Amino acid sequence: MLEKSNICERRTEMIKRTKTERRLYPRLFQQLPVKIGANGYDFTTTTHNVSCTGTYCCVSKYIPPFTKIAVRLCLPHASESTNNNCNVECKGVVVRSEDGDNGGFNIAIFFNDIRQNERKKISHYVNQFLTQTSS
Repeated sequence: MLEKSNICERRTEMIKRTKTERRLYPRLFQQLPVKIGANGYDFTTTTHNVSCTGTYCCVSKYIPPFTKIAVRLCLPHASESTNNNCNVECKGVVVRSEDGDNGGFNIAIFFNDIRQNERKKISHYVNQFLTQTSS
């Protein structure tokens, strides 16, 4: 009987987790310049959202899932007193590719090869905006 109640408790906990955000890193819904290199093609586009683990954007040519890509993300400083941009370079893999509403293809990219200092740049950038919206 005790074993059955533990299963019910675990199931209830799983249901609670699915109703809330399960991502470890928050996403920032913002358009940021990004350059993508895949299969000999170079794309310049903007993100729909970004987090420390990946990004979602639209490209003009179909890139199949599991394609390895090079990513260069441009993070403008949130402060208007500095005009310097911060670039993040890493490798990624396309985990989802679907038709876009206005043509093109929406792709979800997972950063599978990113140095810790590059991840920290994204985290710092995202957290600046999350802090601003919560205060």
